[in-house]
Amino acid sequence: MMKKITFALILLCSVTASAQVFDPVSWDFGYEKEGDNLYSVILTASIQEHSHIYSMTVPEGGPIPTTFHFAESPDYSSEGAVEQIGKAEEVFDEGFGMKITYFSNKVVYKQTVKSDKPSFTVTGYVNFMACDNKQCSPPKDVEFSVKIDGEKTASTASQTAVAGGEKVTSADKQASAAGNDSKNNGKEKGLLAFFFWSLLAGFVGVLTPCVFPMIPMTVAFFTQGAENKGKTLAKALVFGISIMLIYSSLGIIVSLTSAGAGFASALGTHWIPNLIFFILFIVFASSFFGAFEIILPGKWVSSTDSRVDKGGMVAAFFLGLTTVLVSFSCTGPLVGALLVQAASGSVLRPTIGMFGFGLAFALPFTLFALFPSLMNKLPKSGGWLNSIKVVLAFIMVAFSLKFLSKIDEVYNLGILNRDIFIAIWIVIFALLGFYLLGKIKFRHDSDVPHIGVFRLVLVIAVFTFVVYLIPGLFGAPLKGIAALLPSKETQQFDLTKTGSMVTLPQQGLASFNSGDGESIKYAEFLSLPLGLQGYFDYKQGMEYAKKAGKPVLLDFKGHACTNCKKMESTVWTDQGVLQRLRENFVIIALYVDDRTKLPENEWITSSIDGKVKSTLGKINEDFEMSRFKTNALPYYVIIDNDGNTLGSPMTYNPNVAEYIKWLDEGVSLFKQ
Repeated sequence: MMKKITFALILLCSVTASAQVFDPVSWDFGYEKEGDNLYSVILTASIQEHSHIYSMTVPEGGPIPTTFHFAESPDYSSEGAVEQIGKAEEVFDEGFGMKITYFSNKVVYKQTVKSDKPSFTVTGYVNFMACDNKQCSPPKDVEFSVKIDGEKTASTASQTAVAGGEKVTSADKQASAAGNDSKNNGKEKGLLAFFFWSLLAGFVGVLTPCVFPMIPMTVAFFTQGAENKGKTLAKALVFGISIMLIYSSLGIIVSLTSAGAGFASALGTHWIPNLIFFILFIVFASSFFGAFEIILPGKWVSSTDSRVDKGGMVAAFFLGLTTVLVSFSCTGPLVGALLVQAASGSVLRPTIGMFGFGLAFALPFTLFALFPSLMNKLPKSGGWLNSIKVVLAFIMVAFSLKFLSKIDEVYNLGILNRDIFIAIWIVIFALLGFYLLGKIKFRHDSDVPHIGVFRLVLVIAVFTFVVYLIPGLFGAPLKGIAALLPSKETQQFDLTKTGSMVTLPQQGLASFNSGDGESIKYAEFLSLPLGLQGYFDYKQGMEYAKKAGKPVLLDFKGHACTNCKKMESTVWTDQGVLQRLRENFVIIALYVDDRTKLPENEWITSSIDGKVKSTLGKINEDFEMSRFKTNALPYYVIIDNDGNTLGSPMTYNPNVAEYIKWLDEGVSLFKQ
C-alpha cells in the first residue's frame, strides 16, 4: 500500500559511497495555459538510466502505482483525470506473476484545472515507487506547489516542489511537448480491452429471458407504416441511438463522480466500498439464480410506455427508454458489474464501458427493425435463455471474492488466503460444469433431455479450467489468472518452494515462539516464505540471536517489492541457500511498507526528518535509512549479536552461487 514518507535534505548529505539512498527519480513541476480559465499542470518525472516507475494503472496485487493527489481548493477545480504521457513498457513480472506497465527515462503527467482567478496556486503530492534491476525504493511522496499566473501562457519562473526540504525546479516545457506524441500505450490498450468486454456484456444482455423475447414485439412497432422506408429507417436509428445515449449517460455520471486517483485508491484499499461491491455482486447473482427479480417501479415503465402510443420520432425514443427499463431485471446486474469494474480505473472507463454495452444491446433491435425478414432466422425462445442468466450468476459469485480478498490482504486478516480462494473457485466452476450438464436445476430452468454441441464445448471449457486450477492448491503460480488471485505469499500449502518438501508458513501458528515461550511479535499477520522461521521485530530478534549464538540476517523487504519476491522465488528456493538460512542464521524480516499502526508507546521520532513514525513500516524504513544510509529493497545485511555489520550488504542478486558465497563469508566473519 501507499506510504507517505518525506525525505529530509540532511539524509541526502549523509550518503556514503558504499551505501546510498536509492532515489533515481527527480520531479519538475510547471503549467501551460490551455484556454480561457483552463490550465494544464505539468508534472515531469526524469528517471535515471536502468530505473523505472510504475504506471498509474497496476493490476490488483501488483507493485505501487504512481498516483497524484491534488489538494482541494475553492480557487480551482480539477477537470478529468491525470493524463499519462510517455513511452510505456509492458513486461511480465515473475515476482508478481502478472504483466506490469512502467516508464523509463522520462514520463510527463498533465492535470487540467479550471479557475477564473487571475492567479492561484495548485498544491498536492505524488506517490510513487522506483525500481531498477537490483533494488526498489519504498513508496515515496513528493509534495509540489505550482503558482499559476493567468496572464502567462506557461510557467517561466522557477516553481517550487518540496520533497522533505528538497527544492525541485519548474517543468521542462519542451520535454512535455515532445511527450504528447507518445501516448500511454498500456492505458489505451486497457480501455480498448474494456470496451470489447463491454460489447460482449451487451450482447449477453440481449440473450437473457427478459430481453430476447422483446425483439419481435419491439420490431412490430417499426413495421407499422413500413411502406415509408425513410421514416422506418429514421425511427429505427432514433431507437438505437436512444438506447446508446441512455446507457452512456450512466457511464458519464459515474465518470464524473469517480474522477481522481483518490477514488480509485479508496476503491482498491478501503474495506467499505469493497464490502459494498461484494454484497452487490452476491445480490445480482442471487437474482440471476432466480431467488428474486430486480425490478424498477411500475410507474416508470407505464409512464414511458404510454408515450410510445403517440407515434413519431419521440415515440421511438420512449420505446428505447421503455426497452431499457423493462429489461432492467436482466441487464441491471450486468450494468452494475461493469460500472463497479470501470469506476476503479481510468475516468473514461465508465463512459466507454456503457457506450460499448449500449451499442451491443441496441444493435440487434435496430438491425431487425431495418430488416424484418431476418426475424425468420431468429432462434426461438426457450430454456437456454435462463441458462445464460445462471451461468452469469456463477461467474458473478466467483468474481465477488476479489473484493473480499482485497479487504483480507490490505488489513492483514489472514482469512481468505490463496488456498481457500482457489478451492472456492474450484467448487464454483465445478458446479457450473455440472449445471451445464443438466445435473443441477434452478427454479426457472427447463429439463435438459440432451446435450447440444455448443453446450458440450462450454462443459469442456469449464472443466478444463477446473483442472487448471487444481495445481494452484499446491503452489502452482497459475500465471494466466495471477492478477485475480490473492498474493502467493498467503499460500499455506506449497509444494513448489522446496521441491518435494511440504511447507507451512508460520503465519497464525501459535506454536511459533522465541524459544522461551515468548510469542513472536507480528507473526499473526507477517510471515517468511518457504517455511522459514524468523522475527519481524529487530529488538526481539537480536535478543534471541544472542541466546542462540548465531549471526543475524536482516532482510529489509516490502509487500509490494517485486525484486524481493524474485529473490525468494529464485534464490532462496535453492536447497543450498535454504539450508544455510534455516541452520546458520537468525532471520529478522523488516517490512518497510507495512501499514499496521503500533501502540503509541512504540512510536518513534525520526532523527532524519524529526517526524513521528507510528506504523511498523515507517519505523522499519527509518531504521534502514538511519543505520545503513539506504532505502533499497531488497537489502540484506549480516550482523553479529552486537549489531556490527559483517562484510558488505547484499541487494538484489539472482546469482545463487554468489549469494551462497556471501552467506558463507558472513558466517566465517562471525566465527572469527
